[in-house]
Amino acid sequence: MKEELLKGLSEDQIQKVKACKNKDELLKLAKEDGIELTDEQLSAVSGGGLCQSTPTFTCPECGSQDVKAVSLSGPARAYWSCTCKSCNKEWHEY
Repeated sequence: MKEELLKGLSEDQIQKVKACKNKDELLKLAKEDGIELTDEQLSAVSGGGLCQSTPTFTCPECGSQDVKAVSLSGPARAYWSCTCKSCNKEWHEY
């Protein structure tokens, strides 16, 4: 785990973050505790920097799993912006 990504959190929050098993648990914890994640922290979550779980996406156009996925979140929801590296198809996963 990248310790610099935990800056600004209390010891209690750090322990809760370390107990999360996947990005969904981490995002739920952040929402429940009112923790605002920085872009760097969100990026780490989407790429497995804080958690080891990274989702696998399949291109709806060609079926390839060689997909670049970036986690995006807004006030209403979190979603993934995906681009297939094989056929360049772009789509969102919610």
